[in-house]
Amino acid sequence: MLDDEKIPFTDHLDELRKRLITCFIAVGVGFVLSYGFKEKLFEILTLPLVSVMKGGDKIIYTGVAEAFFTYMKVAFIAGVGVASPVIVYQFWMFVAPGLYEKERRLVIPIVLISTVFFVGGALFGYFIVFPVGFEFLMSFSTETIRPMPSMREYLGFASTMLLSFGLVFELPILITFLAKLGVVTVAFLKKNRKYAILINFIIAAILTPSPDAVSQILMAVPMMLLYEISIIGAKIFGKKSAAPESEADTDDEAEKDPDEAKV
Repeated sequence: MLDDEKIPFTDHLDELRKRLITCFIAVGVGFVLSYGFKEKLFEILTLPLVSVMKGGDKIIYTGVAEAFFTYMKVAFIAGVGVASPVIVYQFWMFVAPGLYEKERRLVIPIVLISTVFFVGGALFGYFIVFPVGFEFLMSFSTETIRPMPSMREYLGFASTMLLSFGLVFELPILITFLAKLGVVTVAFLKKNRKYAILINFIIAAILTPSPDAVSQILMAVPMMLLYEISIIGAKIFGKKSAAPESEADTDDEAEKDPDEAKV
């Protein structure tokens, strides 16, 4: 670990500024590249909705510039995704000099595993939750009531849902990390399982932009499964109790010669 006292604070700020500029440039390049495929990207994003829409139904835009700004947002989100390796690398290069060697070895696996879980959560939302949720929501249409989702509303709904599922799937990593620090234990997690189920449904109700029960259940059920996975992770990687070692020391003392104990 470097001695921070030998490095002026202004140098840290200058390095942070340079790395932020690099990140902004990377996002800008990713945005420009993604903008060339904006229609295709939005088509992929709307595929779960379009697949359950009835013949003649269309996704519309109600404002003059709504389509333009929607495509801009799609390109920006995709640009951030394209630039994410550069962003992660710049963040790592900024914090790595201040970490011990042991901490450096832990950070890289945590970042990789977190990325896999986040992407897995987003894919779960896209391939599992979206088709079921949209089919349920579109089932309320009749001969006189037709759904007319707008581009802006759909992008906001879809991006919020995908982000929410990505964050929710980080639950096992968070709880395992807390168990590693000794903040929570396996016994505590098992004892409070019923409260965790209640909290899961409350979180699902808050995170899902749609108030329908189907979307909330489709988020709450995976959270319950992730909680069980968290218990397994806490059991494997959690902070080990020092009780067995203390008991062993007590037994060793009892086996000692009484005269030695007096001395």
